[in-house]
Amino acid sequence: MPSILAGFAEGIFESELFGHVKGAFTDARTDRIGRFELADGGTVFLDEIGNVPLRQQAKLLRVIESGELERVGASRAKKIDVRVISATNADLKAASHAGHFREDLLFRLNTVEIHLPALRERREDIPTLAFAFSFAIRFPLSP
Repeated sequence: MPSILAGFAEGIFESELFGHVKGAFTDARTDRIGRFELADGGTVFLDEIGNVPLRQQAKLLRVIESGELERVGASRAKKIDVRVISATNADLKAASHAGHFREDLLFRLNTVEIHLPALRERREDIPTLAFAFSFAIRFPLSP
């Protein structure tokens, strides 16, 4: 499950997530499948969802609600079946109330919320994590 969003420039957001067709913009030399289409039948992980600009939030919401995406420059929509998992360290409810995050997108994403406190708030987990990571370094899983 690849992590996406956490570093996309605003200009390539749609192309990376939804794909594009040849000639859609200057560097679009071939058709390109986007991350949502690649994840069809599986899961897409949207990292740092709280950093997505409002304009892109609307496009993301449309795909999540309709189950259809349209590649940049395409004239036809494609049906997809994708499970969405998102993460952020931002307070999306506060961002929504402040007008920085779409309330309807928050509603769609917030089916199951898992609050994971910072490690500094659960110091008793440190020895267990340290052991697990040291074990993983000594005995890595083979591909």
